[in-house]
This record gives sequence, structure tokens and C-alpha cells, in this order.
Amino acid sequence: MVSSPHEALHRIFRVDPGLFARLLPRVGIGFPEHTTIEPLDTDLTEIRPLERRVDSVFRVRVPGEEGGFLLAVESQGKPDPDKHSSWTYYLAHMYAKYRLPPFLLVVCKDKTTASWAAEPIRVGRGFHTSMVVFPLVLGPGVLPVITEADEAARDLGVAVFSALAHAKDPGLTAILDALASGVADDAEKSGDVDRADWAEIVEIGLGEGPGRDYWRHLMATYTPNFPGSNSIVEESWLEGRARGQSEGKAEAILHILHVRGVEVPDSVRERVVGCTDLDVLGTWLDRSLSATHAEELFGEE
Repeated sequence: MVSSPHEALHRIFRVDPGLFARLLPRVGIGFPEHTTIEPLDTDLTEIRPLERRVDSVFRVRVPGEEGGFLLAVESQGKPDPDKHSSWTYYLAHMYAKYRLPPFLLVVCKDKTTASWAAEPIRVGRGFHTSMVVFPLVLGPGVLPVITEADEAARDLGVAVFSALAHAKDPGLTAILDALASGVADDAEKSGDVDRADWAEIVEIGLGEGPGRDYWRHLMATYTPNFPGSNSIVEESWLEGRARGQSEGKAEAILHILHVRGVEVPDSVRERVVGCTDLDVLGTWLDRSLSATHAEELFGEE
């Protein structure tokens, strides 16, 4: 679904477009009543050699208005002065292309970037300002953390975004604990977004590091509140637990061979790591204690 922390922070709105209307009021930004929110093409290229592509673009239709308005979403990882010219271009081009009022929403993971992104972008010189862009910003410092499971369960989209926005917060483990419990508490409720999709967005959005490791641990070890219900949450956790067990056995096999001084060719390593059959891995684990060559793990197979 998603491939990087950068994508996760803005593509979450493509998964749940209604999230705009639930998130922005939490930071004091009013969002009008609407009928639909539609993703649009993100390609804003006008001259072929100069490609400009916004992260996500949405058209928000408002009752009583023929066209509604446009919302461009940019995921920003650090301050970048070059973005000011890009963002100004995006809004001007969108206005010229669609003839609808455009707005820019910047989503961030740290307070420094969020503070920088919120600064007005002024185009002109000292004697005259031709244009001013006022970005809307979502990120730490303006969006409260969610550390209560019941609050997380009330709106998973908001809770997931809050967790990603506070991925660098020292209290991230408490945030993830609440989110994991909230997902389970919400298991019996219907919704437009698959719970497994939310789990994937969180894992990818956290990026490499202890936060993602902790989330994977929660996914692998959490016990659902409704065992035997065959809910998507239970299936996700069971799959995660089985995956964690197989990965653990594979790591143990390779570690034992390494400690015993047995050389492990890439072909053997790939086969061990790629195996998900716990019984087979158990057999290989037993053999790793006495094998003199890595290939002996596989016996006569």
C-alpha cells in the first residue's frame, strides 16, 4: 500500500479522505460541511522538462457551491526553502487549471519543521508584496497526542495520524500502546478502512527505528479482546504473531551457525529467512546445533 514514511503521512488521507474534516478542527482550523472529498491527479507539470508533482490533491465539494475547493497535501520532513517556490507554484497552477480556490496543507513529524512550514510565504520586494501564501499545518505542537485507548478507538484515522505526527515524541510507546488497544477495542465496529491497512500505514509511517520495532512487537504479541471472532483484527494479529515466530526461529538458526563458526552462503540464508513453516524451521533449528556445513540444515531435501 505505502512505501515510505513520507508517503504514509499524506497517503493516509487517500485511505480516509474524511479525515480532513475530523483532524483540522482539533487544531483550530474550521472545515466546512461537505458532500464528498475526491482525490485528484497529483501531476502539476506544465512544461515537460520541468516536472512538478504535489504529494496529494483533493477536491472538496460543498453543499450549495458548484465547484467546492481544492486541498493540496504536502508531507514535509525538514525545512527546505526551495519548497516555498514549489508550494506557491502548486497553488497558482491549481487555481489556473481548475478555477477553484486552492489551499495548502503541510503535514510534519517534528515541531521545528511544523513551525517553519506555518510561516507565511511572501512573494515580492520590500516596496510591494505581490502574493502571500498561508499554509495550513498539522504536526506535533499543534495536534494533541492520544494516549488513551478509548479515545483512539473512537476515531482510528485521527489516532493513526496523531501517532505518525508524533513519531519522534519521547512518549511514543504510550501512544502506540493506546493505538494498538484502540484498534482491538474497535474490532467489532464497522468502518470504511480495513484495520490491517491502518496497521500497515503505522508500520511504514514510523520509519526504521525503535518505534517501528515496538509496533511490530505489538502486532506480533497482542491478544485480541474477542478471540475466535474471526475479526480482521484477530486475523491480522494472528498473522503477525506467526510471522514474528518464524522470523525469530530463522534468526536463531543463523545466530547458532554464526556462533559455531559455520559459514552460511547467501543461498542458505535466503532460504532460512524466507521460510514461514514453523515445523520446518524447528527441524532446521535442531540441525543447526550439530551441522558442520550450512547445507546440512536441509538434510536430504
